[in-house]
Amino acid sequence: MTRADRWLLPEGVEEVLPPQALMLETLRRDILDLYQSWGYELVITPLIEFLDSLLVGSSHDLDIHTFKITDQLSGRMMGVRADITPQVARIDARNLHRNGPVRLCYADSVLHTLPRGLLSSRAPIRIGAELFGHPGVACDVELIVLMAETLRLAGISHVHIVLGHVGIFRNLLAAAALDKDAESELFDLVQRKAYSKVDSLLEQQLTDQALSGMLRSLSRLSGDASVLASAKDIFANAPASVRTALSELSQIAERVKLRLPEVTLGFDLSELRGYQYHTGIVFAAYNPAHGSEIAKGGRYDDIGEVFGRARPASGFDADLKTLARLSNREYPRRCAILAPDLDDPGLLALVSTLRADGHVVVSNLGDGMPDSTLINELNATRTIVSDSSGGWQVVELKPA
Repeated sequence: MTRADRWLLPEGVEEVLPPQALMLETLRRDILDLYQSWGYELVITPLIEFLDSLLVGSSHDLDIHTFKITDQLSGRMMGVRADITPQVARIDARNLHRNGPVRLCYADSVLHTLPRGLLSSRAPIRIGAELFGHPGVACDVELIVLMAETLRLAGISHVHIVLGHVGIFRNLLAAAALDKDAESELFDLVQRKAYSKVDSLLEQQLTDQALSGMLRSLSRLSGDASVLASAKDIFANAPASVRTALSELSQIAERVKLRLPEVTLGFDLSELRGYQYHTGIVFAAYNPAHGSEIAKGGRYDDIGEVFGRARPASGFDADLKTLARLSNREYPRRCAILAPDLDDPGLLALVSTLRADGHVVVSNLGDGMPDSTLINELNATRTIVSDSSGGWQVVELKPA
């Protein structure tokens, strides 16, 4: 390794320089203020913890994406968090002990062993909201609307939200009673939308033609609102649990559309993202400028059971870096006021007052007025000078 190579960062890990850092921090504060206005309370979870606690109840996918290290104090395996949601679920289940709905939010870094997608950061900043303790569709509607408000606040236009429900596929599989290998293969084929292979597998594995036809149709049910109408016909004679899941999806879609009339809604009943994790509605937001979802979420009931307290739960999150990159908001850097580096009590009092009022005041550590290059770097537009009475005043900087 050459001397220059020592300063290279690992692939997928990046520094955030001042202009971008301002965008990220402004967005983070604004979004958390939005969540607070909806009643969501901020939590901060540990960056690292023992592996058997961090991954309890989690999916195999999360295990793969978690960095593992050995704790030098205890000798036990530890993991750097790759997802915050399980940690927040543990807080609700073990630490808060509240009986009613609990709304929690977070904004913090995670670390992935592998990038989640093309050009994805391995050190994203996840920002999200979780609602525990309410089993009804009202909970899911609130979170979908809050996700849309998050994207609106971030200045992201042309948002397309896609809804699905893993309970439809899950309950059809339960009725089909396929063996584990066939179930796993079917899941993979449906995810890849390999229609001909789905048909072939069902023909080989399933003698119930009605169920086979429903599963075959499910893999193709994606598109606009007409998908729901088609699904009601296709699943008219499906098990009651399938029809209940479809009814939930329809209710949620109707209420979301009333609250977000300007947002385009789509449907994908074969969307099985987080299948081992989610138990009901799943939703994701897309933007034409990004190749994958920019925010995602869903219902994951009873995740707290492994922590000793099963609770209904639903939530969503997004990568703050992705939101900042897609944002069309302006993030102006505040103009600075230059102040002489003197110990005059009047000057020091004025500087303190200006800073308390929210102004940026930068001490001029050099002799005389800095040159135009430094003034531009500081984004300084005003300066403090002495007046005729021996006091101090703020005046506009004159162009060089």
